[in-house]
Amino acid sequence: MNGADILVKTLEDLNVTTVYGYSGAAILPVFHALGASEKISVVTNSNEQCCAFAAAGESRATSKVGVAIVTSGPAITNTLTAVADANADSIPMLVFAGQVASDMLGTDDFQHIDVTNVFAKAAKKVIIVTDASDIEEIIKDAYFYAKEGKPGPVVIDYTIDAQRSDMTYKGLAPSIYRAKYDDERHLGKEQCKVFFDLLKKAKRPLLYIGGGMNNPRASRVVREFNDIFAIPSINSLMGKGVLDAHRNTSLGMHGMYGVPSANKAILENDLFIGLGIRWNDRVSQKVGEAGIDADIAYIDINPLKVQEIRTARFPKFSFIGDAATALEDLLAYAQQHPVCLSIDEWRQRVVALKQQYPLAYNSASPIIQQAAVLAELAQIMPDNMRVTTGVGNHQMLAAQYLKMARPKSFLTSGGFGTMGFALPTAVGAAVADPATPVLAIDGDSCLRMNMGELYTIGTRKLPVRILMMNNRSAGMVRNIQTAKFSGRIVATDEPNAVSYANIAKECGFTYVDTLEQKGDIRKKLGQLLAAEGPGFLEVITDREEVLYPIIYPGTGYQDMVVGPYMQG
Repeated sequence: MNGADILVKTLEDLNVTTVYGYSGAAILPVFHALGASEKISVVTNSNEQCCAFAAAGESRATSKVGVAIVTSGPAITNTLTAVADANADSIPMLVFAGQVASDMLGTDDFQHIDVTNVFAKAAKKVIIVTDASDIEEIIKDAYFYAKEGKPGPVVIDYTIDAQRSDMTYKGLAPSIYRAKYDDERHLGKEQCKVFFDLLKKAKRPLLYIGGGMNNPRASRVVREFNDIFAIPSINSLMGKGVLDAHRNTSLGMHGMYGVPSANKAILENDLFIGLGIRWNDRVSQKVGEAGIDADIAYIDINPLKVQEIRTARFPKFSFIGDAATALEDLLAYAQQHPVCLSIDEWRQRVVALKQQYPLAYNSASPIIQQAAVLAELAQIMPDNMRVTTGVGNHQMLAAQYLKMARPKSFLTSGGFGTMGFALPTAVGAAVADPATPVLAIDGDSCLRMNMGELYTIGTRKLPVRILMMNNRSAGMVRNIQTAKFSGRIVATDEPNAVSYANIAKECGFTYVDTLEQKGDIRKKLGQLLAAEGPGFLEVITDREEVLYPIIYPGTGYQDMVVGPYMQG
C-alpha cells in the first residue's frame, strides 16, 4: 500500500463513510485510492470552502467527525474560513490537503503555501506529513484529538511524495487513541455540596445553556437535572435545542439580539449557572462584571476560559471538566442528599415575563416581514426538522422565533458569523443523516456567497428545503447604517431584482416557488415543508424591516431597544 491507500484505509477503520472533497494534482493519489474504496463515498461540493463547511455540517448534525479533502495552494486556503468557523464554535473536523513534494517545501513552487503558518491560529492543530510511515497513527490520533476537550478542526498537510511512498498498514485499533483522550474528571462530594448550598440559597437561579451542551448525552442529562429542579433557563445561540424550548420556564436566546424576556430575566437573577458556555454575548453589561448582582456557578471543559472567568467575574463555584459528567455527579449527590428549592415565585415570574414581553413585528405592513414568516414557520414546522441558517437578520429571527426541541437541530455560525454557511452545512447534515429533514434558512446576500451549492443540492437530489428571504439587501448591516451611520446606505442594497427561484429550478430542484403575498405565507411554507426532494421557496420581504430587540455595543441589558412593536 502507498501513503494514499493507507489514508483511505485509516478513514475506513474510523467508520468514515463520506468525505467532502475537491480534487487536484497534489491530492490525486488520495482520490485515486478513494475510487477503490467500497466504504467511502465522495461528495464534490461547488468549492473547497463548501467542502469544509459540509464536513463541519456532518459533525454539527451527528456525533461523527466530518472529513474534507482538497488539494494544495488555493484549494486549502479556500477552506480557511470554514476551519476558523469550526474552531470558533468548537466543532471537530479533519481537513486533509495535498502539498508539494517534501524537497520543494518553503520554495515558490506552483500552488505551494505554508499551511502550518496560515492555519496556526485558525485550527485546533496543524500537522504536516512528509513521511507516510506514521500516517495511520497521525490520522487516528487526530480524529479523537479533534473531539477531545474543547473540540475543533485538525488540518493535515500531506506531501505528494509521502502519498506515493510504499508503506505497510499496521491496523492499529482506534480504541487505543479514543482511550488516550478519555476525560476522567469528576466532581467530589464536597464540590457537589458547595454547588447545592449555593443553589438552595438562591431565590432566582437561572440556567445558561451553551453550545458545549449541544449533544445528545449532555442534553439528556441537563433535561434530567431540570426535570427535578425546574430552574428557569436561557440559552446562547449555539445552545438552542439543548433544553426543549416549549417548556414554560425556557426563555430562549439572550444577548445582543436576544428575546426580551430572556434579557429581562438576566437583570433579575441572583444565581447565574453557566454550562458549556464561552461568555461571549456581545453585550457590555455582563453577569459578574457590570452591576448585575448575581452569584455565578460555571462549569466548562475549556481550562483557559474557566481560568479567565475566575479572575474576571469571581464565580462562587467553578469546575474545569465535562459539564455533562459534572451534572451526572450532581444528580448522584442529590439522590443521596435530597435538595429542595424554594423558587416557585421565580418560576411564576419567568412565565409572566414571557407573557409580558412577547416578540412582535410590523404586522400592519403590506410587505412581507421576515419576522412574520418565521413566526408562521414556528407554528407548523415539525419537531424533527433540522435547521441551518446563514448569518444576519434571518438568522437572529430564526433563533428568536423557532422553538427547537432537540439537540443538534439548529445549526448556525455562532462565533465567526460566516455568511454563506447555510447551504453547504445543509449538504453535510443531509448526507450524514438523511432520515432527518433539513431546512436551510438563508438571506439573499448569504445565499450568493455559496450559491454553487444549489447545484450540489439539486443535482444530488438531497432532501434539503431552502427558505430564502430576499430583501435585496444585507439587512443587518443596513439596519446598523440606518441607526448609527446617518442612514447612509453604502454597498448593502442590491439594485437589480434576480429570480433565485429560477436559478434553483435550473439546478434541478423539484419544488420551486416564490412568495410575494402575505396571505399566502402559511400555504406556501406548508408546501415547501412537504416537498419531496430539494425544495426552494423565495420570499420577497421588506427591505426596510428592522431587527428587534437590539442591545447596542457599549450598552447593557437595561438599555435593550425593543422597537415600536414590542413592549419594553
